[in-house]
Amino acid sequence: MHCYQQAKRTLYIGVTAAIDDRMEQHNTGEGSKFTAKYKLKILVYIEEFQYINDAIAREKQLKR
Repeated sequence: MHCYQQAKRTLYIGVTAAIDDRMEQHNTGEGSKFTAKYKLKILVYIEEFQYINDAIAREKQLKR
């Protein structure tokens, strides 16, 4: 699970198995429509989970 921030106003939360690859995708505008629109470039927080279901549950919790 990872969080990006732009200008202390916009926060993107996502889940990935390969953070370095996903960061590169976000930085080139290929990661998601949201990150391409807001040009999020700064990784501000990361949590690691052994199981994807746990990461998805945490992502949902944070988005509430």
